[in-house]
Amino acid sequence: MNVKVGHSGPSFRVSAPSETDARDLKYQRGQQVRAAVVLNNDGSHTAHDPDVWLVPDDASGEIVKTDVHVESNTPVYMVKFSWIRPVAGFLEQEITPE
Repeated sequence: MNVKVGHSGPSFRVSAPSETDARDLKYQRGQQVRAAVVLNNDGSHTAHDPDVWLVPDDASGEIVKTDVHVESNTPVYMVKFSWIRPVAGFLEQEITPE
């Protein structure tokens, strides 16, 4: 299954989670996770060609920040991988705990 990366693009506004929201998060900052899907570049990573694979499924990374999609109140986990700068944004169902 392929999904797009760049959840913080113009049509996907995010904000920092409130203190209440933070308690309800499935994953926490500093937690090691694995990608459950392949992420392609939607153009948000300008150092990479559009539609190129940025993160293969089963890749291991660390959650460095959590934001919330404004319209749907959905957590967006910013995951750092050793080969990608900056981070890649994942929804809860797109990652698994390591």
